[in-house]
Amino acid sequence: MAVQYSVAVNNAKLDAIESTIGGGPELHIRSGLPPANCAASPTGTLLCIIQLPADWMSAASSASKAKTGTWSGTAIATGTAGHFRITSGSPTDVAGLQGVIETTGGSPTGDMGLDNTSVSSGQTVTVSTFTITAGNL
Repeated sequence: MAVQYSVAVNNAKLDAIESTIGGGPELHIRSGLPPANCAASPTGTLLCIIQLPADWMSAASSASKAKTGTWSGTAIATGTAGHFRITSGSPTDVAGLQGVIETTGGSPTGDMGLDNTSVSSGQTVTVSTFTITAGNL
């Protein structure tokens, strides 16, 4: 049997993600696949940097935590969005978390949804969905 956590413990674990990364982090939308782990150097082309709100995630509830407010920014390069990294506030910071961008046209295939994964320099890029969920319930 695997270790199991209560919903209250999972909620606390999720809330610790936001407090550890801090208020007002940056979301980096990049092309290609993510690096092997958060400590690895960024990969792909940096397409867009979005300054997230100071309170960027909802309080965890039922072992789930969703984005708050509008997450949008202006693209600085052209390419296909493939992954994202959230840092404490600089492109050179180690990512606090990273994941894959959903592809369009069907069931969710990634961790974050954008209004359009085909990004052109100068366009507005908006995050449509982002929720993290704790495991081991």
